[in-house]
Amino acid sequence: MSAREWLDKDFYAELGVSSDASADEIKKSYRKLARENHPDANPGNSRAEAKFKAVSEAYGVLSDPEKRKQYDEARRLFGAGFGSGQGGGGFGGFGAGTGTGTGGFDLGDLFGGAQAGGGIGDLFGGLFGNRRGGATSANRPRRGADVETEVTIDFTESVRGATVPLRLSSPATCVTCHGSGARPGTRPRSCSTCAGAGLVTRNQGAFAFSEPCPDCRGRGQIIDDPCPECRGEGVSTRTRTLTVRIPQGVSDGQRIRLAGQGEPGRHGAAAGDLYVVVHVNPHRVFGRSGNDLTITIPVTFPELTLGTTLTVPTLDGKVSLKVQPGTSSGRTLRVRGKGVEGKSGTRGDLLVTLQVAVPSKLDGKAEDALRAYAEATADHDPRGDLDELLGR
Repeated sequence: MSAREWLDKDFYAELGVSSDASADEIKKSYRKLARENHPDANPGNSRAEAKFKAVSEAYGVLSDPEKRKQYDEARRLFGAGFGSGQGGGGFGGFGAGTGTGTGGFDLGDLFGGAQAGGGIGDLFGGLFGNRRGGATSANRPRRGADVETEVTIDFTESVRGATVPLRLSSPATCVTCHGSGARPGTRPRSCSTCAGAGLVTRNQGAFAFSEPCPDCRGRGQIIDDPCPECRGEGVSTRTRTLTVRIPQGVSDGQRIRLAGQGEPGRHGAAAGDLYVVVHVNPHRVFGRSGNDLTITIPVTFPELTLGTTLTVPTLDGKVSLKVQPGTSSGRTLRVRGKGVEGKSGTRGDLLVTLQVAVPSKLDGKAEDALRAYAEATADHDPRGDLDELLGR
């Protein structure tokens, strides 16, 4: 994308967020819009596909702190006038074309001039004559944008690990033209207007300003016969299936990085990365706290009072757990090594919480026995310490 096209787009508006939105707000809005406009959910809907591409492009800039900073600064300096075709007044009131206003101050130095890797430094280096020389931003290799998607797995799979297929629709190198943008059998030609530089220079008083070439749109090349698949972009949206290895012990909301599986790079640069956000369905019996598994076991009053040995389920079978006499309801006991194995290879524990189960009905014999117990323990007041603690 040329510098002019980059600044002419309002990425915040594409995602429906304000310019001071937090990273979490940007991510939440992107996920919502990406799900709504995903090609798989809208087969044959070109408008939804275009929106999906637009929000993905916007998220690729705004999710990267450095790119967002550069984008915001460029918008602050140049505003919407950049690329508007309004002449010398289109540079945010810096007095372009008047010979005054800049006073010899090099705005390119404000951002370090032409920075490696492209971005706003390339833009300013071009606007102010590209005095340092070297490759233009149009032809400089650019790393592909990162892509994010989601997958949902079962609780047991999150503990033990799993291999899951992931169907992904995202921009990728066009398989028809192999990224050249030209119809197979043809190839792009160098733009004669800018001699392949992607930039043209115009003089205004004492200044020489460079801007993206209007004929090749800053690319440095012209495609006379575009590829029918990608329409000359070299990139097309396609559906592919990846096999993703979910490591054991993954937690809900964790991101897994697949290097080089994001959007393709431009001009020979590396592809971006794919980030898979893992969602874990809750278990009907077990919970999780870090690498520990949790479970609540119902017990009877006699079992807690007299002590017992319980058979407790785990994800790997059953274990025996000894309950000492006089154990209180709500007490949590620990079974070592029956939790989740973490990255370091150490395994968490199973935390068993004992909870008294109160019967809803008693038959005559049980009720008589309970009343006899109440009479036998009438001298014991379990709430007697409250008055002492309250100073009464």
